[in-house]
Amino acid sequence: MRWAAMWSRDAMAATVHFHTCPLCEATCGLEIAVADGRIQRIRGDQEDVFSKGFICPKGSTLKQLHEDPDRLRAPQLRRDGVHVDATWAEAFGEIDTRLRGIIAEHGPNSVGVYLGNPNVHHLAGVFWIRPLLRAIGTRNIFTASTVDQMPRHVSSGLMYGNPNLFAVPDLDRTDHLLILGANPYVSNGSLATAPDWPGRLDAIRARGGRIVVVDPRRTRTAEAADEHLPIRPGTDALLLCAMANVIAADGTVDTGDVGGHLNGLDDALAAVAGFTPEAVEGATGIDAATIRRLARELAAADRAAVYGRVGVHTVPSGTVASWATDLLNVITGNLDRPGGAMWGQGAHARRAPATGGGRGYRIGRWTSRVSGFAEVNGELPVAALAEEIETDGPDRIRAMITIGGNPILSTPHSDRLDAAFDTLDLMVSIDPYVNETTRHADVILPVPSALERSHYDAAFYNQALRRVANYSPALFSTDQPSESDILATLALILRGEGADADPSIIGGELLDEVLAHAIGDPNGNVGGRDIDELRGAVTGDTGPDRLVDALVRTGPFGDGFGADPEGLTLQRLIDHPHGIDFGPLEPQLPGILRTPSGRIELAPVEIVSALPALLASAQVAPSNGLRLIGRRDLRSNNSWMHNVNVLVKGKERCTLLISSADAAARELSTGDTAVVESRVGRVEAPVEVTDEMMAGVVCLPHGWGHAAPGTRLSIARQRPGVNSNVLTDGAVLDPISGNATLNGIPVTVGRA
Repeated sequence: MRWAAMWSRDAMAATVHFHTCPLCEATCGLEIAVADGRIQRIRGDQEDVFSKGFICPKGSTLKQLHEDPDRLRAPQLRRDGVHVDATWAEAFGEIDTRLRGIIAEHGPNSVGVYLGNPNVHHLAGVFWIRPLLRAIGTRNIFTASTVDQMPRHVSSGLMYGNPNLFAVPDLDRTDHLLILGANPYVSNGSLATAPDWPGRLDAIRARGGRIVVVDPRRTRTAEAADEHLPIRPGTDALLLCAMANVIAADGTVDTGDVGGHLNGLDDALAAVAGFTPEAVEGATGIDAATIRRLARELAAADRAAVYGRVGVHTVPSGTVASWATDLLNVITGNLDRPGGAMWGQGAHARRAPATGGGRGYRIGRWTSRVSGFAEVNGELPVAALAEEIETDGPDRIRAMITIGGNPILSTPHSDRLDAAFDTLDLMVSIDPYVNETTRHADVILPVPSALERSHYDAAFYNQALRRVANYSPALFSTDQPSESDILATLALILRGEGADADPSIIGGELLDEVLAHAIGDPNGNVGGRDIDELRGAVTGDTGPDRLVDALVRTGPFGDGFGADPEGLTLQRLIDHPHGIDFGPLEPQLPGILRTPSGRIELAPVEIVSALPALLASAQVAPSNGLRLIGRRDLRSNNSWMHNVNVLVKGKERCTLLISSADAAARELSTGDTAVVESRVGRVEAPVEVTDEMMAGVVCLPHGWGHAAPGTRLSIARQRPGVNSNVLTDGAVLDPISGNATLNGIPVTVGRA
């Protein structure tokens, strides 16, 4: 392709390439200088249409990740407890024999699959995993979503008919932003894609707007806000329902243009009638007068948005809190309007019919075998994974496939899951490292580095704060199979077609699915066309590239395979290496809705029926004990960025934050080692006394704990930290979504 040719001409001179950072949701543009096949410099792309030069410290470390000597370049087979290099034929052969044998003897549900967060950061993870899951046929699917965002999926599914319709705050046009349980100055936003959240938040205040942060900790975001309100962990849903109650009681409900697209408004407001500010002030720690003021300021703002994230979702009332967030956006007239909460529009997502409507959304189509946890989004709560391996009987999980995830560090009751993985008959991991999870694997299939594949953010552009698109060709070639080919080969093995089958078969099937759906859409730009004609016109050197071409050409800005010569194609994206900006978000109701009624369902029975128990919880006197919450560090990304020296060197960051009052009561000082215990586990961590913590709340970061034997993470092992999920209780879940409770964990703290 054009970039490869340019690189070969200037092999001895630095050549600048432009690439979208694949490490988080922000989609920042990078300028990468390469000379003689090696990266010389990475900095922000000043001309990127979305990020305009902004990057965080992680983006500049793609060189270290690409060159990391600990990154696997060959498949690994576990022999006598030790991982040794193998050929790809040997690795696939082992899987063919052993995994198919387990399925033949015990059935497809004897295989469990865990999908980690990195899968949504590249095309293979978004598209090529689906044929693999179909080939396995198991119901035992688990993902990182149930330790992060499942409440958002469930509330969106029940309200809008599509679990991926996340209303995002229109930061660039809002006047008033209420943030709960999020720290975008550090994490740069989540389920709301935009580079440079700090700059965008600063711009709100610069134009006279107001930012209010509700969080148990005075985070970096809270420090920069107009107001910070500490709240007891796990009570955000009470606060949000009380604010809705105030607006209804004041008679200031204003649904704006959305009013004609609502079902159940009166039922929703009746359901929060008991949530008076006086009823929740004791539980939340925020007094009734302040709650009323917050609600009235929100209702009075010209353009406002409510945004809640991890701290709001990873608690037992996470789904109710997510619903209440959108309820507030609705009743203040701020849903689907500029400056409020709007929906993104990816260039690869076809426009919906103007009338909206669809099949709707259901949960609980099946349940987990041991504890009967309900299915959500086609998966089971990852908190149930250990017991599904441990407990004998039909459909017990005997084999695991983990793809791009490290559940030993990122999921509840980690010690229990660690022990359970040791009992498996077979474990296969697709991962570039021997980490705390993959050290259990019998076969590890390594993937190329992020710079050895092309990149298009199919997941994140659908929730971006502007309508943008950017495609990045691969910077380097590799002899390793691509991630899409690895997944395709596994699917073909499990379909009985063998490891020697051509992986392009799967790519061809995915392409035909995309084209068939587009042709069958009478509202689309290729409706009724011939699939052979379109397939022959698709461009791209790899399966993922060909899929991108088909998606963007049939998308809202696409050329319709010639119908609009000025429309979007893969080649046009290649010709615009800084991206293409199609403008700010636009209202999309009602066409975006997929509920059977074609309207927003404001009072889903699953949520409304949970409100009485939530209100009753507000009458229980708060415990005098400590509650544990998590945190993210600017130089950290869950569990997989700790093997880069420049990110982990310096001050110890895996510390227990504790208020001065709580520290004094336990005779603790900064630098001491504290014992932290929960119902299910115990860790020791260095103490950091700080006035940023609310009294009664302590804080540990997640994703650490790199001291396990058998790993190959030489830098991470030098600064291992402790695994906070040893303390997470897998028995305490959000009852609607099955999401784990990672915040508000009851703990005791004392001197080591």
